[in-house]
Amino acid sequence: MHCNSCVVLTESELGDLPQVKQVKACLPDLSVEVTGEFGEKTNEQIAAELSTTLQPHGYTLSLEKETKIINWSDFYKAIPIAAGFIVVFIALQKMGIVNLVTASEVSYGTAFVIGLIASVSTCMAIVGGLVLSMSANFAKEGDKTKPQILFHVGRLASFFILGGVVGALGSTFQLGIAGTFILNLLVASVLLILGINLLDIFPWVKKLQPAMPTFIGKRVHSLKNINHTLTPMLVGVATFFLPCGFTQSMQIYTLTTGNFWTGAFIMFTFALGTLPVLALLSFSSLGIHKKAQSGIFFKTAGLVVIFFGIFNLINSLVGFGLIPPLFNF
Repeated sequence: MHCNSCVVLTESELGDLPQVKQVKACLPDLSVEVTGEFGEKTNEQIAAELSTTLQPHGYTLSLEKETKIINWSDFYKAIPIAAGFIVVFIALQKMGIVNLVTASEVSYGTAFVIGLIASVSTCMAIVGGLVLSMSANFAKEGDKTKPQILFHVGRLASFFILGGVVGALGSTFQLGIAGTFILNLLVASVLLILGINLLDIFPWVKKLQPAMPTFIGKRVHSLKNINHTLTPMLVGVATFFLPCGFTQSMQIYTLTTGNFWTGAFIMFTFALGTLPVLALLSFSSLGIHKKAQSGIFFKTAGLVVIFFGIFNLINSLVGFGLIPPLFNF
């Protein structure tokens, strides 16, 4: 498990099984405690049986804690790829083609790229799990396309409207320079934590990730079991409240804008960035975490997110006048 989304997904999926009475997942220990009626089955048989429920989401259960093996060789490919992306990223901004990095704010380009990364990170596992589970429920009745469209429409609409509401709320707080500075530092900190977590070399970082209360994630996840025509749209709307660190970092930044339309378009652009991969997941069961190159991919994504975090940190310090501009763009 990598984040609280993994906790919610694991507990929800196992908790839906008829023979299971109680499930308690623990992120720091990477463990899950299951209580239920399993007859005369051995612990090995129970673990194997429960694993079949989690395997479509990229998880397996074992009785003994697995030894963490860090594949440092992935960095030989991840570092050049990330460096190349960052160079192109900065070059496009320098040329004025897209204003991806600014000295004082997260632009729409930045929000879109962060959305792309979030859509294939483990923090979005719960959204992918919802998409797959919902698809299976409606596929039983022969309807495979309409629920997917309604889900994505609901997700985009909710991120636009609720993002605008969050932005408008920021204006009522009158944060001022100091308040905006603190929230920008918080955004930078969240991005740094998420990026380091994606590198998958410091297990203790998982404990630092911000999380929305678990009960909210469980309530949202349970919506997939309600078989109604508008359920997919309702689930899409509810994903705004799921415990994804990337989403929360954008929500925190949106609060600093103090403007409905800016907040709406920031969150909408972020959701738009998640759309390509989630759409592929809807129709083809994409699972990047199952691929042989997943280690290289996540480390590359982690380095890019750390880049965003460092730039947000520097920009916040420059904007508050604590340090002079370090980069001429």
